[in-house]
Amino acid sequence: MNIEKLKDSVRLARQSGFVMVATCDDAGLPHITAAGRIELADQSDIAVTEWFCPGTVANLQKNKNISVVVWTKKLNSGYQLLGRLDSVTDVGILDGYSKREEKHPLPQIEKRLLIKVQKILEFRLGPHSDVED
Repeated sequence: MNIEKLKDSVRLARQSGFVMVATCDDAGLPHITAAGRIELADQSDIAVTEWFCPGTVANLQKNKNISVVVWTKKLNSGYQLLGRLDSVTDVGILDGYSKREEKHPLPQIEKRLLIKVQKILEFRLGPHSDVED
């Protein structure tokens, strides 16, 4: 795992604001959500903080594998960070804040996902390899 690429992915996320998080339940059903920011938490850890939907959190309770994509359309450049969830921390809770009527109202909870990055792959539109440099 290349620490410079990890630092570059965090920088790119700050510039582009485009971060996608992919999880999968224990039966293999994928789920993708958007996140606003990531930060470097350690030499091989990142933290992703967002108001994640319940599906993302439910998946991570059963399957700790996670993919975080940072990408910029302008440069068609980015990274896919593959890893495992280390921990989940609640950092903010709002109950009934959303003005939209929801069928099953749940408290809105901002979560911080601490992820141990195991592999960093290039990510872009068009041909590219899934081999780590």
